[in-house]
Parts: sequence; C-alpha cells; structure tokens
Amino acid sequence: MLGPSGCGKTTILRAIAGFHPLSEGEIRLANQKLSTPQGMLAPEKRGVGMVFQDYALFPHLSVSDNIAFGLKPLPHDQQKRITTELLTLVKLENMGERYPDELSGGQQQRVALARALSTEPSLLLLDEPFSNLDVELRRLLAVEVRSILKQRGITAIMVTHDQEEAFAFADNIGVMNQGTLCQWDTPYNLYHEPNNRFVASFIGQGAFLPGRTNSATEVTTELGTFKSKHSHWHKDANVEVLFRPDDVLHSPESPIKTIVQDKAFTGAATLYTLSLPSGKKVLANFSSHHDYPIGETVGINIDAQHLIVFPQSTIDIE
Repeated sequence: MLGPSGCGKTTILRAIAGFHPLSEGEIRLANQKLSTPQGMLAPEKRGVGMVFQDYALFPHLSVSDNIAFGLKPLPHDQQKRITTELLTLVKLENMGERYPDELSGGQQQRVALARALSTEPSLLLLDEPFSNLDVELRRLLAVEVRSILKQRGITAIMVTHDQEEAFAFADNIGVMNQGTLCQWDTPYNLYHEPNNRFVASFIGQGAFLPGRTNSATEVTTELGTFKSKHSHWHKDANVEVLFRPDDVLHSPESPIKTIVQDKAFTGAATLYTLSLPSGKKVLANFSSHHDYPIGETVGINIDAQHLIVFPQSTIDIE
C-alpha cells in the first residue's frame, strides 16, 4: 500500500490486524470472516503476523527469546529448533544470546521479522518497516525480506510512502489518496499506465503539458506531434500529456531547444529542470558525463513510446 501521509494506509493495516473496528464492509482472509461492523475476531486468532515501524522488541529478552515469544505453547525442543531455523533465515545465526540494545537497526528489524514468521502466519503485515533505517540499508532489506517471504511462500502487505521501496518489494501496489484506493496494479503499470491524474503525478516524476488530439491515436503538444498505436482518444479534445524524465532525450542537434533552469546531480545521472519557449517546464535525466550550467541552451527529443494522456476536464490545473 503506497500513498502520502494521512491517506489511510496504516488504518487499513490495523483493521486487517484486528486493531481497528469497521464502520461498514467486511474483511475476509481465505474465506474466513475477520471483521464486520458487528464484531471482530481477536487479533491473536487471525493467523496474521505484524512487523511494526519501531520493531516492538522486548528489551529484557534475548534475540532468541524475542523470536520464541509466540511459541510458548510448543515443547521447548521444538521452540529451539524453530528459533534456530529463523535465526539462520534472517542471517543472525550467532546473535541469539544478544539483547535488542546490542543490535543495529537493521538487525533489530530482522529479529522483528523472524518473530512475526515464527507462528507461520497466513498473512504478514508490515507497517513502514524500514523507515527508521538509512537509505541504502532500506533498499537492501526490502529486497532481502522479499526474498525471505517468497522462499517461505507467505503473502505480505506492506505500508510505505517510499516509492522506490514499494517498487523493490511488491508484486502489486495499491495507491491510496484521501482514504480511497485509486489503483491496484503492477509497479510497471502504475508507472506507465496510471488510471488517473493523481496516480500519474504521485508515481515517479514528470510534468504535464497541454495538448490537443488530432485523431484517436495522435496528439500535438509544444514538444511536437506524437502517435500511439494503442490509444483511443477523442478527436479535437484538449488534453494534458505527462512527460517523464526518461521520455526526454538529450539531442544537441534537435530543433527543440530548452534552457536549463535547475539541476540535481544524482551520481550516474543529473536531473535537469528545462524551460520551454512557452515558459512551461519538463524534467530530464541526462548522463552525468554532460554537465550543463544553469542558463545553458540544450536540445532535446522525445521518446513517445509511453504517452500518458488525460482529458483536460479531469485535471486540477496547478
């Protein structure tokens, strides 16, 4: 689940976990009714595990005892076997006797994951599980946790506001806004085929430019006339066309000239804000081998393979 702060992501997660009542509708898991407005199955009876943003480890218990906390009904030797297996799974084999305050943030999150997996839940919920970690560790753990869940065959729902984290982790993503699920789709489709203006502007970067359709498959903007084999637009309609940074190509010989208004060096590439003759702006990712100063004139072309077009009547002009 992906969306801006306050859009309802965590509320949905807490409702699935059994921590938040429903005012309408129902929640089912594997044909079992978990929640209705009339009542809720207790959280511990749902077969649902949860990993919290703040890890929620018991500070007075060792790593092994934290993982085994939900295994108390089982014989001791079975608890030990499961705990040892999970320590290996999360790559903490030699840290079972340590305490949470002796671990790094990434290690604590691994312990929290192992504890959630110990009861073999049919569904795992993760509430912004990597938000307290640095950027590089977040990316690493997102891929690592995804691999562990795939290996164990466990379905998971993760809440995040970080797009890169969601793209690295998820098979499918639900984009939310103001309590509404706007689109449920693959990361690829969300980026290239958003079904409304909010999803198009929230996912990735880009700039909308006004245009007009010439036919069901052709649209003209300030950047030129473009055709699409798969579109079915209304002829002679005013539209807004989204140009993403990867649609804008560096082309010194192009007749389309822009002026560098701003730039942000990101390592392998530089993200440029380019001003068009009309004053409208587009974003472009160029190789960092090019280093254009602000105010420089730069030629561009457009890769129009993934045109994203919405009728102007549906757009909130910003």
